[in-house]
Amino acid sequence: MKARLRLAGTVLLLFALVAGCTFYWNPLWVNDRQIRYHLWRAGVRSEIVNVRGDRIHYFEAVPPDGTPGKPLLLLHGLGSRGEDWAPLIPSLAAAGFHVYAPDLLGYGRSDKPSFVCSIQVEEDVVLNFIQATGMARADSAGRPAPIDLAGWSMGGWIAAKLALDDPAFIDRLVLYDSAGLTIQPDFPRDAFVPTDSAGLARLMALLMPHPRTLPGFVARATLRRVKSNGRIVQQSMDSMDTGAGLLDTRLSEIRQPTLVMWGMADILIPPAVGETMHREIPKSVFEGIVGCGHLAPSQCPRPVLEGTIQFLEADPPMQGGEQMLAGDAR
Repeated sequence: MKARLRLAGTVLLLFALVAGCTFYWNPLWVNDRQIRYHLWRAGVRSEIVNVRGDRIHYFEAVPPDGTPGKPLLLLHGLGSRGEDWAPLIPSLAAAGFHVYAPDLLGYGRSDKPSFVCSIQVEEDVVLNFIQATGMARADSAGRPAPIDLAGWSMGGWIAAKLALDDPAFIDRLVLYDSAGLTIQPDFPRDAFVPTDSAGLARLMALLMPHPRTLPGFVARATLRRVKSNGRIVQQSMDSMDTGAGLLDTRLSEIRQPTLVMWGMADILIPPAVGETMHREIPKSVFEGIVGCGHLAPSQCPRPVLEGTIQFLEADPPMQGGEQMLAGDAR
């Protein structure tokens, strides 16, 4: 009996040692597994679809009551991926939406091409993704039924451009801390590809109002991941810097009901940009999240979720107005 207890204790000790070493050497890998496990437990599926020869990974979640659910497509930002929508996906599905959250071309688990993933390239991929997944179901007349579309940061730029270029596909539009207007950035061009802990700290300060100091081993793992994605991120940033596809003169042409939602402590893309978008987009709704920064959808999910669902479910659609929501940054 004592021998068995000693053996069990040794096994547990070895397991704890291996788990501890794994977390120390690759904490982001462990964190990813936790996120994906919780999504799986919530009924969120991880899928791959071929889009014009490129493999695009995406998360998909359907309403738990078995109803089809209105399609809702979520587009992430620069250097991001579908997992960053994890705080919202299960709740959006529970609210009755059929949620799709892809990794844009070049990001996450989607293919990483040798060419530059410009805004136009990503827009084309998203449109083909909509068609490849069949989310824009045909109506009785054989026309595609429009979907709801939400974009965050660079994803907001792509979403707004798609709503302008192919309006028949989009019913309602949500823009979270969106890029797409001409601004004079108060940060260096290589801010998104830091190479040391100081650069990483500067990036964190751009993204959130009260960044925490990362433990050394987490910072090192984060820098390794940033380096592995550096080419795509920098090329995307360089492409955006050319000004191709900017929306300054086009926002007034958006006809879809639009929610502009912004972290009021956003340093990267200040709230003034969101307020400009709200003024230019006809009858748009503006909602500010007090105390939250550029990462409001992941760091302040409760007000973002409540505001988004209220807007998407409103019948008739909400038109005009501004309000401030209390943040729940964590």
